Amino acid sequence: MDIRELDSGDDLGALLDLSSRAFGPHRPADRPGWYAEAESVVRDRRWLAAFDGPRLVAAARYHEMRQCWHGRWQPMAGVASVMVAPEDRGRGTGRALMTALLELIASRGYQISALYPATSAIYRSLGWEIAGVRDQVRFPARSLRALAAPDPLLSSPAAMPDGPQPRRCGPDDSAAVLAALNGVHQALRESGPVTRDEETMRRWLADEDRYCYLAPDGFLNYRWRNGNDEIAVDRLVAASAATTRAMWAIVASHGTIADTVLACVGPADPVSWLTQEPDVDTAGQYRWMLRVLDAPGAVAERGFPAAAELTAAFELADPARPGNTGRWTLEVSGGKAALSHGGAGPVGGAPLIVGPRGFAALYAGTPLGTLRRAGLATGGTSQSDAALDTAFAASPFLHDYF
Repeated sequence: MDIRELDSGDDLGALLDLSSRAFGPHRPADRPGWYAEAESVVRDRRWLAAFDGPRLVAAARYHEMRQCWHGRWQPMAGVASVMVAPEDRGRGTGRALMTALLELIASRGYQISALYPATSAIYRSLGWEIAGVRDQVRFPARSLRALAAPDPLLSSPAAMPDGPQPRRCGPDDSAAVLAALNGVHQALRESGPVTRDEETMRRWLADEDRYCYLAPDGFLNYRWRNGNDEIAVDRLVAASAATTRAMWAIVASHGTIADTVLACVGPADPVSWLTQEPDVDTAGQYRWMLRVLDAPGAVAERGFPAAAELTAAFELADPARPGNTGRWTLEVSGGKAALSHGGAGPVGGAPLIVGPRGFAALYAGTPLGTLRRAGLATGGTSQSDAALDTAFAASPFLHDYF
């Protein structure tokens, strides 16, 4: 089996056929867009494929993304479109392909990677672990017609100033949309949300089925579903109360036509605090996985709570990324952290010991009590657990599905 990057000489028709066999057929109307995106990914050398002689048997790609962690951004490789021909499954092809992709994205300087697993075993065997969620909620469109009033103590004009009204936006606003998304997630010190490059954002904003609005501190994108029965809000982010209400008011304006709203929101989104009645119900939840490729680099780029002060030592064993293996000292101060080789364990006890899965989950804010019960951490002390939980605390989420 030969595993290599796809190039301009490869047959994209074979790739489309593999995709259709793996995930289901592509509608004829969607194929031109699929080919355009595939050509862009191949041109950027982000599609890896496995061949048995001339026959394409498996493929996987990654998206160039930036991910926010407690308000700080870093490059992230979003693994996607992992597919193996039905007749070639169960022969180790997928694992060989993912091992090669792991090496590829690490060699290109990515310190973290994320993916949505169709199955977990293969990804866990290579160091990815559950890190966060993509939540969807559904509620009657009528619930937005009259939003819950602000606290009367805070509703004076001085306390609740009006902001600029959202405006329609399109492909030429791609840079401004990215700036707004970056600013909102950073201001809210959120963990998990991602942004793409400007070309991808431009292509996304050009989709005629998407309706997009932009404010200096917010962005809204929605689509109609099931004819005109449902409004699907793919993203609604805002940093201020005024922009939050203005964006939801745009969605609410369809309440005389649409019956329901399906919205992808973060775990702390205020929509449940804005509806008059407890109408917001969970419609679906998709878990995603994280892999730390470069432990000291990823820690240095991650944001941490400004009040967290910590010095702790632990051991990390990572066979797939030997550079991560060893005894480390973690120092957290002033919202930043550094990881350096060496360091003694806690006085009177063994050091905390984690593998790549446990470290990925800890990095994403999973409490050490959870990791211990899952068999992903051992050693350490209750005092060091508490300090690490405080430093890495996060509720990671994604809006994007890739």
